[in-house]
Amino acid sequence: MGFQHAFARRKAPRVVAVPGGFAVLDDRFPGSYDDNKLIVGPGPSDGAPEAAEGLLRAADEVLAERDHRLVCVDDDRLGTALAPAFAAAGYEQETNLIMAFHGPLPPGPLSPPAAERLSLAELLPVVWRDWRATLPAAPEEVLDRLTRRVEVRLRGADAVSFWGVRAPDGEIAARADLYVHGGVAQIESVFTGEGHRGKGHARALMSALLAQVAEAELVFLVADAADWPKDFYAKLGFVELGRTHAFLRT
Repeated sequence: MGFQHAFARRKAPRVVAVPGGFAVLDDRFPGSYDDNKLIVGPGPSDGAPEAAEGLLRAADEVLAERDHRLVCVDDDRLGTALAPAFAAAGYEQETNLIMAFHGPLPPGPLSPPAAERLSLAELLPVVWRDWRATLPAAPEEVLDRLTRRVEVRLRGADAVSFWGVRAPDGEIAARADLYVHGGVAQIESVFTGEGHRGKGHARALMSALLAQVAEAELVFLVADAADWPKDFYAKLGFVELGRTHAFLRT
């Protein structure tokens, strides 16, 4: 969890101490859950009701100017113990898997054959396009803010890069972020554009990224425990290391 905590701190304009952890805040993107949240590290599960009370109060105070409350608990036992209190307070729970790559590299030919590094100028229109497909009724200014959040990720680690795989017509079909810091690599924001799914683009991209960080001591990603991509990652050689919990109220 240290990698993710450091990443969140480095990219946040404001960091505020809270019981058992810290909060990150970015006034440029007030509606962004990822940029405005509480992050709680490992801790004892004893006294969970009292801990939940303190975290609920801290979320209301620190996120008072936001339309959401998000508390991320990076400890499975503590998150499980806190769940009843958060549910009673109207929060929805999501469980995520921390998955580490245990290789070997996926076999078979890549089609298309290679991933390429994307500049921000190349990436931003692709992200905007994908948000428009996901949120067809959203105003343009909302899509602009969602897209521009990518820029702040550049501060999160020593090496932050964006990668894509093109369809035969040249359009970016699949994309992902790659963060590398202190011998650890995280693959994040893997996304295949609508109309390009089911054609092997994500597999080609993942294979290329895994080859790119083959010398890293640890390669990991985060996957929703309730969604199908976790099974796709497992087939590529990723195994579960642990679980985290996110509690959201909107």
